[in-house]
Amino acid sequence: MSFLLKTLVGGQMKNLSGGGSEEEKKEEGDGKETAASKGMTREEFEEYQRQLVEEKIERDKAFAQKKAERASLRVLMRGKYRLPQSEHDEAQIQMAGGDVDLPEDLAKMVEQDEEEEEASDSFFGKIQNMDLDLDLEAIKTKAQTTITEMKQAAEEKCALM
Repeated sequence: MSFLLKTLVGGQMKNLSGGGSEEEKKEEGDGKETAASKGMTREEFEEYQRQLVEEKIERDKAFAQKKAERASLRVLMRGKYRLPQSEHDEAQIQMAGGDVDLPEDLAKMVEQDEEEEEASDSFFGKIQNMDLDLDLEAIKTKAQTTITEMKQAAEEKCALM
């Protein structure tokens, strides 16, 4: 009876305290995953590990590609606004393979910006290139007469002036 009570209570106490004998701890391993801990055969575990490595490599490649795309956008913007170039961006582009295209969304945004600038440039260009047949002296005299007329009207209405 005492044996039964000791095994029931003792096992639960060991689980609560997180302890056990040193032999049990050694059997668990040093914290690394093993085929037995995953419930797989050795071949299945090796295949699983290989898949994990391949997925990590794919994630790293996709991350490097995204970083290179962002760097190419920054290079484009620096060129557009005549800012100094960054060697860090060039290095990221080189690491991704050198030939990096912008993502479709960013490319569309850049194209829209360029179209808007071309439209505004062409409008201002048209205004600047127009031959205006305006006499600047006539405009100047008309403006001066209008100002003097406004002053006279204000003086008539206001007793302080």
